[in-house]
Amino acid sequence: MLNIWILPSNLVRPLVFACFGALLFVGCDFLDVDPKQSISSDQALSGEQNVTAALNGAYNDLSDDDLYGGQYMMSPDLLADAGDVQWVGTFSGPAEIIRKNIQTNNVFIELQWTEAYEAINGANNVLGALDQIENPQDRERIEGEARFIRAALYFELVRLYGQPWNAGDPSSAPGVPIVTEPTRDITEEDNVTRNTVQEVYDQVLNDLTTARDLLPESNGAFADTYAASALLSRVYLMQQEYQSAAEAADRVIQSGQFELAPTFADAFNNTEDIPEYVFAIQVSSQDGQNDLNTFYAAENDGGRGDINIQQQHLDRYADDDARGDYFYQDPGTGDIRTQKWQDDESDGANIPIVRLAEMHLTRAEGNLRSSGGNVGPDPVEDVNAIRERAGLDPVSSVAVDDVLRQRRLELSFEGHLLHDLKRTGRSIGTIPFDADELVYPVPQRECDANPEITQNPGYTSC
Repeated sequence: MLNIWILPSNLVRPLVFACFGALLFVGCDFLDVDPKQSISSDQALSGEQNVTAALNGAYNDLSDDDLYGGQYMMSPDLLADAGDVQWVGTFSGPAEIIRKNIQTNNVFIELQWTEAYEAINGANNVLGALDQIENPQDRERIEGEARFIRAALYFELVRLYGQPWNAGDPSSAPGVPIVTEPTRDITEEDNVTRNTVQEVYDQVLNDLTTARDLLPESNGAFADTYAASALLSRVYLMQQEYQSAAEAADRVIQSGQFELAPTFADAFNNTEDIPEYVFAIQVSSQDGQNDLNTFYAAENDGGRGDINIQQQHLDRYADDDARGDYFYQDPGTGDIRTQKWQDDESDGANIPIVRLAEMHLTRAEGNLRSSGGNVGPDPVEDVNAIRERAGLDPVSSVAVDDVLRQRRLELSFEGHLLHDLKRTGRSIGTIPFDADELVYPVPQRECDANPEITQNPGYTSC
């Protein structure tokens, strides 16, 4: 029987907030808890069934509401905001983020770190037990899935807790600690230092390219070879490797496995994956969380109504752009909300992490910026595919700015804005893209537990 060593993810946030609410003036001490990336030595995996169960557990961790269940999209979008949305919720964590005044004890920021390392340790645990899998094809698939999970999380961590690739020298800028072996017994040796931004990117690329080559073309709701290529296209964009980004996106598009939904509205609030989804988090009434619905949706749609859409954002859309109509008025407050996260179904809606629309825009931008010639069709065809789906007339030519504008409109509220602004060197209001306040602090919990860790500039030192 598999030993259960992971704290159920649905208990993490309630426990933290309950503690804050009950002990507001005396504080809470979480430092007696072992680091999230730890498991005891007697829980190393044995047997193929346990390895498979652990892989499923890593997927479950990946879908945690503090990770791809919502916060890896919502929190960066709040940090990137310059008047398009308004935070009206009662939680102080998101309020600090949108004000660009994040404290080192911000619970939302802390959980995006600790839950990621918990999931990474789950993936490492699987990778350390591959010899338990007898069938070579199953062993390759399981290795590819575990590497995909680990790469996705390190990519998010380095983008959020480290300076962007194009801000100075990535070979000397502090990124996040890289741990590739399962942590079972906590000793002083587990107090690891931060690797550089470049080292983390190198690890991500190694894992993703390996996963791409190991994973099958179809793998149900789990990561497949095209999901790995899609994430590779994001990594290459962040590194300004535009030819490689276009090639990775083109591989997804040309696979024939995916197609754009008939309408923009059809791409969201789906209880089952649709052909536009290259990779999605599975949400049902029994499992999975959707924090995007929690914070963006009105109360009668199961949300809290904490994020109001402002007129500044609505003004970005042309009059005949269907995406500009994909908003609604909250019947309880009268505020404007996005319909992207308006799940009013009792069994939940899946969260698209990568949509085919993004791949078209990545290929277009990569081709426009690259000197190596077009990969696939002319960029205008990719842009027109997105424009026409939105009800806009096709154009005869496009420039990079046109693609970036389409990314802003097509991918809004999906967690791309901060990273798009940073990789293109654009400011957020008057704040430069490489400003200290646009990088998450290392959580205070990690500083207190690990004497080898260093803090980011602009925050109280560890």
